[in-house]
Amino acid sequence: MLIEHQHNTVTYMTAPNINTSHAFTTRHGGVSSGIYTSMNLGQNLGDDIKTVKRNYEILCETLNITPDDIIVSGQVHGTHIRVVKQDDRGKLFSSDASERIFADGMITNDNTLALMVYAGDCVPILLHDPIQGVIGAVHAGWRGTAADIAGAAIRKMQTEFSCSPAHIHAAIGPCISKCCFETDHDVADDLRNALGDDAESCITPQDLKYMIDLKEANRLLLTRSGISNISISNECTACLCDKYWSHRKTKGKRGSQAAIIMKGP
Repeated sequence: MLIEHQHNTVTYMTAPNINTSHAFTTRHGGVSSGIYTSMNLGQNLGDDIKTVKRNYEILCETLNITPDDIIVSGQVHGTHIRVVKQDDRGKLFSSDASERIFADGMITNDNTLALMVYAGDCVPILLHDPIQGVIGAVHAGWRGTAADIAGAAIRKMQTEFSCSPAHIHAAIGPCISKCCFETDHDVADDLRNALGDDAESCITPQDLKYMIDLKEANRLLLTRSGISNISISNECTACLCDKYWSHRKTKGKRGSQAAIIMKGP
């Protein structure tokens, strides 16, 4: 389970096993209105950009960072993991397409950078190796989950920074849960291809559909990669639409929460 925090008007969640600055944001604490009420962090969802920038300022004040510290990426439901460096900072609100990062996962050992991934039902995963001082942020939709993006991030941390999986702590944040994630057979088939017999713990047939547990699927994949220290949110974004945005529940008319992590000095 995650821990809820209140700071002024901002509500956010943290994982007890991640011992560095981080947060899974909620809808609460910003200045957006209407369908974006109130801590909307999505820049391309129709909200006024000045309002979104103010939301970032409020969040940064809460976490004691600056907007220039935050690195975000264009998420494409793939498995590319980007090693983020100093050259990537200061581009949070850049309109220059050539400066955009396209990746569903980022890792770094730079203690001046904060990694952020967006979520609106997909699985946000934060990673921290306190021994090597490396952090990671991963966006895992069902396609990324089935392609083992979590494992790809762990392997990248190993090859780039000599991290040991035994030292990496992981946190699986709020996302759509098995109670609400109804799919056709294609999702179930892809998970079975990824996990073999273990996939059955993530799949419940229901009439001609399937109820899918993405949290459990990612836990299994992290475990296969050698990670044993894992915190998992027990909250469902589709059930708790007053606290989180759900892409399914709103049919895409929504703001966006995010997961953010920073190593710190």
